[in-house]
Amino acid sequence: MHRRNWFWLAAVAALFIPIALIAAARNSGASSAPSAAAAAAAPESTPLNLERVDPAIDRIVPKGAMLERVATGFTWVEGPVWDDGSLFFAEIPSNSIRRWTPASGASIFLQPSGYKGSDAYGHEPGTNGMTLDARGRLSVAGHAQRDIFRFESLDPKGPITILADTYQGKRLNSPNDLVYRSNGDLYFTDPPYGLRTQKDSDPEKQLQANGVYRIPHALQQKAGAPPERDQLQLLVSDLPRPNGIAFSPDEKYLYVNSTEPKKIWMRYRVKPDGTLADAKLLLDATSDTRVGAPDGMKVDVEGNIYSAGPAGIWIISPEGKHLGTIVIPERTANVAWAGPDRKTLYICASSSIYRVRLNISGEPIVKGK
Repeated sequence: MHRRNWFWLAAVAALFIPIALIAAARNSGASSAPSAAAAAAAPESTPLNLERVDPAIDRIVPKGAMLERVATGFTWVEGPVWDDGSLFFAEIPSNSIRRWTPASGASIFLQPSGYKGSDAYGHEPGTNGMTLDARGRLSVAGHAQRDIFRFESLDPKGPITILADTYQGKRLNSPNDLVYRSNGDLYFTDPPYGLRTQKDSDPEKQLQANGVYRIPHALQQKAGAPPERDQLQLLVSDLPRPNGIAFSPDEKYLYVNSTEPKKIWMRYRVKPDGTLADAKLLLDATSDTRVGAPDGMKVDVEGNIYSAGPAGIWIISPEGKHLGTIVIPERTANVAWAGPDRKTLYICASSSIYRVRLNISGEPIVKGK
């Protein structure tokens, strides 16, 4: 979930002239926060550009589907989660968490959200991925804050609880994305993209591994209690840049992708004790040189994976077959299910938030809801 190459925007805009012209008009002289007028504007709708790789994609994406852009004027948006009629998402360069509603548009929920220092940071000083626990509490990958934390209520000024911040006495790199298991365990990825240089050689990087971790019983951690640091488990240490993370609907498997140097999705069997086994390469998209790489992902109730990837959102079968790509005119970062039937997919893509209606419901991130 990172954004390292800024020059690609001009090239992409040339390929998507109608949308790019609208964006240019709206963004002229704008800051990272949309104006009130832009926030209240009706969604911009265009026919969905769907790359069909397998006929099975037609069961998922309805004929005549439309892509709507519901908010714009940002720099790099990430980590979306839908909760009680609102879409929460991170705007990482502005070090903020935003809240969007259909009636009011986008507003700042929390700023600063990640790095709290006064000196200059890097390109990504804010928070990153977000999710909900079984009690409906918002949990956040702190990214530049280098921790995992939880809001005890949806009051940005209210108390937060730190769920993880170190491993074996060393600071985490920059937690990127996270997902709860139904038993209350929390799994997260920890690449270096929230560090100042985003490199393994960063002088502030203390851990050698860019790991995948498990926080046992994170759901049960009492509000305000310190992390149980000796309980944090490093589960995967051999992925160069672990990024997006999601469970299969039956929680038999954990999916983790890696952004670079290879663009890959991995599958791990979840053992009864919560650890992982039987690592399997699910899909390799390294040969696709279009803009984008594996990033945030979710699954639907049938187990299909929806992941940021080259050119847009890749839809992948549980067996690892690439079914198709929802082509987006900007580099994509992450997705979230929304609506009472969870058939609306919200997409974070650089300067904008998009959405599309699909045929299959998304798997609820809070089990039983």
